[in-house]
Formats: sequence, C-alpha cells, structure tokens
Amino acid sequence: VQLQASGGGLMQAGGSLRLSCAASGRSFGSYAMGWFRAAPGKEREFVGAISRTGISTSYGDSVKGRFTISSDNAKNTVYLQMNSLKPEDTAVYYCAADGSYAAIVRGTCAYWGQGTQVTVSS
Repeated sequence: VQLQASGGGLMQAGGSLRLSCAASGRSFGSYAMGWFRAAPGKEREFVGAISRTGISTSYGDSVKGRFTISSDNAKNTVYLQMNSLKPEDTAVYYCAADGSYAAIVRGTCAYWGQGTQVTVSS
C-alpha cells in the first residue's frame, strides 16, 4: 500500500489543522492506520491509531483530548484533526498502515508514508 500525507503547514498556537493520508494499492479496509510524529532531536512519537473497522482508536498521552483520528473507507483516507495546537506539536507527521492494530500502537508498522511538516508558532 502507498500512503500520501498532506495538510501540514504553519499555524499559530491555539489553532487547528487537519492532516489527511490517502492510501492506494490493496484494500484500505484491510489495514489499521496510524499517525506518528518526529521533532528535531527527539525520538519518533506515537500520535494516534485507528482500527480497520474504525471502531477502536487510541492516542498518545501528549495529544489526548486535542487530536482526533478518523477514517473514510470510501475515500481510502485517514484524517488527523488537530485542535488547540501548541508549539510543542511542531514536528514532521507521518502516517502508517499495518494489518495489525497492535503493530500500529507499537510503532512497528509495515507501511509508512512520507511526512508532512506541521509548525506551530507561539
């Protein structure tokens, strides 16, 4: 499966952005999806995951209550709605896919997309 992330940009603190990740290739419904981020000098961080059915979601502690992951199987797309953005949310955001939801949460994903930069100014 090929993943294409988009929607990043520059935003002031307190603002909102929505990232999209379009998947192509094998059936989108076969995969759990997730978002990760990497800031300069920091390790990659788990942001959120959504199961193949869309019923189960999970989030990293730093984004709980502010970010929401969702999917649209008809469009083969997963979204990350980011609200109440903080300067510490600045990072390159990556989407990922795997047949296993647990693998997404662990970060051992089979497929990765290219990143999209999110910059939050104070």
